[in-house]
Amino acid sequence: MTVEELLEQYAAGVLNFSGVDLAEANLSGAKLTGVNLSDANLSIVNLSGANLSEANLSNAKLNVARLSGANLCSAILNNASLNVANLIRADLGRAQLRGATLIRAELIRADLSRADLSEADLTSADLREATLRQANLRHANLSEAVLRGAFLTGANLEMANLNASDLSRSDISGANLRDAELRQANLSHANLSGADLSGANLRWADLSGANLRWADLSGAKLSGASLIGADLSNANLTNTIFIHADLTQAKLIRAEWIGADLTGATLTGAKLYATSRFGLKTEGMICEWVDLSPAGDRSIIQKFHSEDSRDFFNETPPTIRIIVDAPIEHEANFAIAGAYYQIAQEYRGLKQPPSIESSRRRTVFTFHVDSDEALFPTAYIVILPFLDAASTQKNISSLVEIINSEVVANQDLKSPQMLKQLNILLDQAMSQATTIKQMKKNIEVAAKLNFCKAPTQIVLTNSSAHTLMVYDHPNFGKRFINRSALNALIYDDIATESTKYDILPSLNMVMEFVKGFHYISH
Repeated sequence: MTVEELLEQYAAGVLNFSGVDLAEANLSGAKLTGVNLSDANLSIVNLSGANLSEANLSNAKLNVARLSGANLCSAILNNASLNVANLIRADLGRAQLRGATLIRAELIRADLSRADLSEADLTSADLREATLRQANLRHANLSEAVLRGAFLTGANLEMANLNASDLSRSDISGANLRDAELRQANLSHANLSGADLSGANLRWADLSGANLRWADLSGAKLSGASLIGADLSNANLTNTIFIHADLTQAKLIRAEWIGADLTGATLTGAKLYATSRFGLKTEGMICEWVDLSPAGDRSIIQKFHSEDSRDFFNETPPTIRIIVDAPIEHEANFAIAGAYYQIAQEYRGLKQPPSIESSRRRTVFTFHVDSDEALFPTAYIVILPFLDAASTQKNISSLVEIINSEVVANQDLKSPQMLKQLNILLDQAMSQATTIKQMKKNIEVAAKLNFCKAPTQIVLTNSSAHTLMVYDHPNFGKRFINRSALNALIYDDIATESTKYDILPSLNMVMEFVKGFHYISH
């Protein structure tokens, strides 16, 4: 069929030209809206500026075809072959290109917004400054493709192959890149804010200067990657692998990275304000200094000498454990959950409910805190639902007084600021504890339960993995043959008994525990 015959029949209302052979034909500027060219041979055809909106080109051969400036909006091109095709500035918005072959295709500044390119082969395709907003590229092959300056906002690239692709200065904000292959990809200065990169392979990728604010990189692999000057503020880096990655002067303010592997990584100059330093793997890490200022303006610098950075980036989160000498039952579980909910409304230091481990004999409540200085104040608060609260709080106050006296006498502490912060936090906790007891009914309900009257131990663990028992009830761990005697002794007379045995840890134990606190120097 000749071009003239096709155009004549189309003008007469014929739309079905399935399987037609128009190789090397010139259809530039043709208006073929809604035409059916499925299975057609359109290799080396000139379709520049043609209007093929809503056309059916599924399984068509468009190898080396010229489609620059063509309108293919909402066209169907599933499984079509477009190798080395020229689609510069083509309009492919909402086009269906599932499984299409676009190897080395030229798609510079093409509009592929909301197009379906799932499982399409775009190997070495040129998509510079192309628009792919909310496009579906799931399982697509974009290895060695050029996407420099492209717009991929909200695109679905889940499990896509972007190996060695160029995405520099592209906008990929809010995109789905879960489990994507991005090994050796160039993402320098790309906008990946809010993107989902969980489980993605970014080994040896270039992310220098990239915007990764609020991005999810949990479980991602970034071994050997360059993140120099990247912004990872508020990013989720849980269990992310940064082995030998370069994070020089990266912004990690308020990032969550428990379980991250920083073995052999470089963090010199990283901005770490309000970033947890616990639960990290840091063997062989290189870090000469970090920026701890809220604005990342170097107003608070922490410098390191020799092995200091290993102490700063430690592997132990500070915790408070309340060990109750009784198994928890449903009633107590419900009441204590309500009590801690009400406590959290007043005390901001209690950011998460405790984890609970219960056996036939004992129950352990574990609370995680953000800093060593928060251990004593938070323990002062979280013991409130238990009958041992008064004795425990008395011990905590005494221990902090001992620490203050010893530091004043011997100046035996690395950072006076840390002690000042500890005293401020404890004063606040004491004031808030009074308010909570007066106003919160759930605390009273819990305190009346037999479970909350049982003997307790309160153990603190600092960021250097040192432990300190701040309270140990004298009847903890004891069992009596006569159950009624047990109840009478433990549940009814416990408050009287406990006040007789406020045994404190030794001075050496207390000071060794405090010396294990990590600190900030200004």
